[in-house]
Amino acid sequence: MSRDTRGPNEKLGTVLALAGISNAGLARRVNDLGAQRGLTLRYDKTSVARWVSKGMVPQGAAPHLIAAAIGSKLGRPVPLHEIGLADADPAPEVGLAFPRDVSAAVRSATELYRLDLAGRRAGGGGIWQSLAGSFSVSAYATPASRWLISPADSSVARGVPEARTGRGGPKDTDTDAGPEGGPSGPVAAPGGAPTVPGVIGTAAPSGKDPAGKDDPKDTAAAAGEPLPQHVGHSDVSKLREAAEDARRWDSKYGGGDWRSSMVPECLRVDAAPLLLASYSDEVGRALFGATAELTRLAGWMAFDTGQQEAAQRYYIQALRLARAAADVPLGGYVLASMSLQATYRGFADEGVDLAQAALERNRGLATARTMSFFRLVEARAQAKAGEGRACEVALKASEGWLERSREGDPDPSWLDFYSYERFAADAAECYRDLRLPRQVRRFTEQALSRPTEEFVRSHGLRLVVSAVAELESGNLDAACAAGTRAVEVAGRISSARTTEYVRDLLHRLEPYGDEPRVVELRERARPLLVAPV
Repeated sequence: MSRDTRGPNEKLGTVLALAGISNAGLARRVNDLGAQRGLTLRYDKTSVARWVSKGMVPQGAAPHLIAAAIGSKLGRPVPLHEIGLADADPAPEVGLAFPRDVSAAVRSATELYRLDLAGRRAGGGGIWQSLAGSFSVSAYATPASRWLISPADSSVARGVPEARTGRGGPKDTDTDAGPEGGPSGPVAAPGGAPTVPGVIGTAAPSGKDPAGKDDPKDTAAAAGEPLPQHVGHSDVSKLREAAEDARRWDSKYGGGDWRSSMVPECLRVDAAPLLLASYSDEVGRALFGATAELTRLAGWMAFDTGQQEAAQRYYIQALRLARAAADVPLGGYVLASMSLQATYRGFADEGVDLAQAALERNRGLATARTMSFFRLVEARAQAKAGEGRACEVALKASEGWLERSREGDPDPSWLDFYSYERFAADAAECYRDLRLPRQVRRFTEQALSRPTEEFVRSHGLRLVVSAVAELESGNLDAACAAGTRAVEVAGRISSARTTEYVRDLLHRLEPYGDEPRVVELRERARPLLVAPV
């Protein structure tokens, strides 16, 4: 169906000609993209002709699918306004900006939180249904390059006069003070970026400055406006606790579980008002860091549930917030998350670039275990790209960094999941992509040596990888046994990604479709494959 006509859409016709796409070709591409998103579309060349000659506007996700189809042919993002469909959605570019200005960055992030939560409450998929198919790996180019050039803002104080730092409060705008540190403490950004003091001291009550004095009234009050809330360390601590809880929920129940879905609510209801409030530079750094962690988590959970468009936008905002926090390792972690998404979506070369960007900016800053993880993410992308030698080099480097890590290192809390078992699990996936089943089996045995209830989803993914390795080694019985265990685990969580792993295994088993063991496995998996995630 299409909306009202508006006269010929010359912009769409011009871009189609530039891309060399026929009406039938565009219709086919849009239908295919829709099918990948679980949508049944039946557009044909006549539909496209109406869009161009009569200016009819297709409903739902179609405008974004059209832009994605044309963009894939041109090799660049195609915004809706370029094809004359800008009014098809009120916020097509939401979350894609990486503003240079801190205040603009706050507006960009809080707008994303607002629209996402409003859409969820309205039901029907919210804005992500209308943006389906709009993921573009090239949208990461500007955020990554701007972060590489300057991974730390010079100051983030908001609504606090600079003079206050000289009236008994901590001099948290003094960017020359403080030792170099790791991801949990002060961060000395490379390349001449400022050294930013870490969060220290005792939380001040809301409405007080760090010295316990009343808020000055020479800004908002002078203008006759109500004074904004003044953020203290205790406010930030609550956000960090929320992030820790969310990480546990995600690992145990999957990104689609109702507990995990509380993260966007937390960002909109709790984090956004704090970002828009008043804070010193010191507290502001901590606030941006905690909010960046939650925002990255929202992106990761969206990624796990197959909402790639949401994940991309949350990742971009998380990277911008990490820059405001002057937390270079956290920024690297966001880039690593972008890399995993790009690799998963079939853009392995871009995945390599993003992982290497995280590595280069963190040399001499991040802990050994953090560097090991970044190297492991690079190995995943190299393997997906078919670069066996580069993958081996990255894996060896990752293992070396992990061996150099020690108890007591100032590792960030967001890396708590990373252990040798996780290294082995990802190494197994690398060798699966390189079609080396013996290596897959070796690392999978290590990855499955200590299954826990804490990382249920990871255990399920490892079982699927094990099943694939057994199948490629000619062990059908072992493959079906591992597959059955994987299906059981997948049924306990809400994770589209885990379901896709199971679906891939069943696809690989199709040549043995008449075997009773395969038939039984397929039947066991049927409820999982038809259930909504």
